[in-house]
Amino acid sequence: MYRIGIDLGGTNIAAGIVNEKFEIVAKDSVPTVVTEGADRVALDIAALCKKITVENNIPMSEIESIGVATPGIANSRDGVVEYANNLPFRKFPISSIITRETGVKSVHIENDANAAAWGEAIAGAAKGTTNSVMITLGTGVGGGIIIDGKVYSGFNFAGAELGHIVIEHGGRPCSCGRKGCWEAYSSATGLINMTKEKIAECEKKGVHTLMADIAAEKGKVNGRTAFLALDKGDEAAKEVIDEYMSYLSCGLANIINIFQPEVVSIGGGISNEGQRLIDMLDPLVKAETYGGGVVKATELRIAKLANDAGIVGAATLGM
Repeated sequence: MYRIGIDLGGTNIAAGIVNEKFEIVAKDSVPTVVTEGADRVALDIAALCKKITVENNIPMSEIESIGVATPGIANSRDGVVEYANNLPFRKFPISSIITRETGVKSVHIENDANAAAWGEAIAGAAKGTTNSVMITLGTGVGGGIIIDGKVYSGFNFAGAELGHIVIEHGGRPCSCGRKGCWEAYSSATGLINMTKEKIAECEKKGVHTLMADIAAEKGKVNGRTAFLALDKGDEAAKEVIDEYMSYLSCGLANIINIFQPEVVSIGGGISNEGQRLIDMLDPLVKAETYGGGVVKATELRIAKLANDAGIVGAATLGM
């Protein structure tokens, strides 16, 4: 038997057929046509499911379930997307439409970050654990929580917005409307802002920084600019990375102190720094986590499934 996982984004709908070993055996995608409303998005998901099965000679009767990882508040109990900021979903019964169009009765939905966390727990960096947290460091800071082998999303399905815990009261403005959110400091966007500010500060002081040279060469400042300059011994870059790590480790320690998961997996663009990111964070996080070094410590790991986490997680919802 196979399962289909859908990773629904504001730009593309990605689909994957997942086998019993949690391997993606086929993938395809289509644009997300948000301008034509919620029904069009749901119909395109169903059409993509049918297309990918036909093209891979897998009868729909062999599809055990379909799962959709969607942005926003996903009511996994009723199969309804209650709200999505960048998609036209308002109390939208997406599961019933997909069932009607494909004939697959078992259709599940989950918030995209939660689904990615589930994917890492099932087949990725947290495989073999029952309690884990996944953090994604991209444009924002996403999060997903697995407790006793189940996705935790709160009584209203809006839980696990980990990027919006405040780590600096009255601090930097966040896109959510609060000030001082972890996302404002520890996302790739936050790191880019810190890098730009340090470059401007150096220019004002007449101090040369390799970050300015790298940004000029690439045509922009990105999440790697400070890391690349750090590799070449740039002191200003070290100050940026030290500041970034202090904020990132603060939030991670908060999460660990609340949930004490076996593993925290880190994904998103910043995670491409790999093991050195873990090596930088580990001592900072351990210094701030409760337990005094007596109890077994949470392990920090780089997420393994990368862009496939949403597909694998969605496909295995309901297991």
